[in-house]
Amino acid sequence: MNTTRTFVDAVGIEHAPADQSARIVSLVPSITELLFALGLGPQVVGRTTFCIHPANEVAKIQRVGGTKKVHMDRLRRTSPTHVIVNIDENSKSDVEEIATFVPNIIVTHPLAPSDNIGLYRLLGSIFNRSPISQLLCAEFEKTLSATIKLGADLPRLSVLYLIWYQPWMTISPPTYIAELLALVNWITPDHQTEQRYPALSASSFAVDKADLVLFSSEPFPFKDKHIDAFAKEFSVKRNRLVAIDGEMTSWYGSRAIKGLCYLYDLAKHISERQRSLSCRT
Repeated sequence: MNTTRTFVDAVGIEHAPADQSARIVSLVPSITELLFALGLGPQVVGRTTFCIHPANEVAKIQRVGGTKKVHMDRLRRTSPTHVIVNIDENSKSDVEEIATFVPNIIVTHPLAPSDNIGLYRLLGSIFNRSPISQLLCAEFEKTLSATIKLGADLPRLSVLYLIWYQPWMTISPPTYIAELLALVNWITPDHQTEQRYPALSASSFAVDKADLVLFSSEPFPFKDKHIDAFAKEFSVKRNRLVAIDGEMTSWYGSRAIKGLCYLYDLAKHISERQRSLSCRT
């Protein structure tokens, strides 16, 4: 009788524990960083162009294309035993092709900050790093609890979080980013669409209702010129438009711990700024 324990990923696939010879390719930037935090750097043999942390370490690893377009020939040459993907980040067609020559595809799909706990445990268990993953879990849980407690005292604001330009694209409520923003009482409007990342042109009413419009540094790298263009196109006062670090708000994994602190500090700063402006008027 087979008594090997297995671990289940985001689509219900069971994975047995890997041995020390596992060769890992990560097609998810935030998970690449998490693998290093788990002490798995020596086993990571491939990554995407967008996997940039930790910088000194990933520079030594073979790039196999982008998150949306994987170069299959490069991927094959890394001889991976495990490839880690994400439902939002990677295309289904790429994943299906990879599955024809890689024995283990680990699918991830965090939908809320608390899902980081399961992510740490899943990868820690599969790759025999459970003690380190438990330390990450404890640190994350402590930071999450503090953020929830402190965030409850912040003013409730309607926020429009932009991720793309031409067209302007935003996020819907049932996404990881929206759930994270809600921890500091920043509420994402319902865009009346089933799309998780809708074009703003289909829901421009949200601009008028937004207390803040947030411009993420990724996946589109918004600059001041883009923010100015938005202000002009939608006739919005510049003080309602705020640049935000997309890595801190959209990256799950180990960075999510720092992300919680970053988000609370930003929300608190904006709240204090608004209070100051209110006192002057």
